[in-house]
Amino acid sequence: MDASAVNAKPAELAVQVIAAGAEEHGWFDVSTLKEPYRVEGKKTMAYELVEQLGRVPDVIVYPTGGGTGLVGMWKAFGELEELGWIGSERPRMISVQSTGCAPIVRAWEAGAESAEPWVDAETYASGLRVPSAIGDFLVLEAVRASGGAAVAVPDEAMAKWVDVIGATTGVFAAPEGGATAAAIPRLLERGLLRTDEEVVLFNTGSGLKYT
Repeated sequence: MDASAVNAKPAELAVQVIAAGAEEHGWFDVSTLKEPYRVEGKKTMAYELVEQLGRVPDVIVYPTGGGTGLVGMWKAFGELEELGWIGSERPRMISVQSTGCAPIVRAWEAGAESAEPWVDAETYASGLRVPSAIGDFLVLEAVRASGGAAVAVPDEAMAKWVDVIGATTGVFAAPEGGATAAAIPRLLERGLLRTDEEVVLFNTGSGLKYT
């Protein structure tokens, strides 16, 4: 194990160990976007969304770490059109990250096709603490193709909106879900969202794991 691994955080260390094991022992690496099955599973979120709403919403706001959910849903909308279940309409895909780890936001703002690794990533939302997403270019492609955007919010804003979500809906959201709600005022201020649009926020975990 090299010196960088010794100083790595547990999640980062796990990634390094699995990568080494896959190369040395032929382990099947199920890391985000290194296998096909997770995208195929996560795209069902778009299927269920269209089924339950009966239409495609104007905007989807999604907390983005590795970005598999956003990539999967964007793939699904194309498939739904091919099946004849929807037309050419698409939601604008909004990627939300933490200000402490926002490689996708930085790349989107810079007009880059891929994201540079984020140095010293720090956020209490573990699902957003992904310094270098293997599918960064796919996330950016979906955001741009949909006319969407990428925005970062601080941890304190996530925590505040977790409380708001709980008080108004009864859902104990993870900070990743709080991040999507925290992004709304920022998107409105920047003219990236209108008050008359149908917006779907995704919460990707339970706040219980953070208690």
